[in-house]
Amino acid sequence: MFNFEKLEVWHKAIEFADAVYAATRHFPSEERFGLTNQMRRAAVSISSNIAEGSSRSSRADYARFLEIATGSLFETVSQCTIGLRQGFLAEGDYAALYAAAEEQSKMISGLRRAILDAI
Repeated sequence: MFNFEKLEVWHKAIEFADAVYAATRHFPSEERFGLTNQMRRAAVSISSNIAEGSSRSSRADYARFLEIATGSLFETVSQCTIGLRQGFLAEGDYAALYAAAEEQSKMISGLRRAILDAI
């Protein structure tokens, strides 16, 4: 088992990506290479950056990757808002993704703070 696989925040990021994939499955086919692709890539980037950061030899580098993960999370939230406004995303799906993003943000922030406090 890799170190990042022990982190609850990484598991939650994987679940968030699963939820984004499920929500975008119903987007119009003409959005396949637009908003659908962007949302999925941003959501996948969250867990990827948590994992990649855990491999870094310095805590400052790890913290930087967690910043990038947070940026990808915020990007996904922004894209969810666009999906909602365009009528691609149902209110309930938006609310669920938003709530999951809020939880994810707190978890990443807590991990980042703990890493920086250990420097």
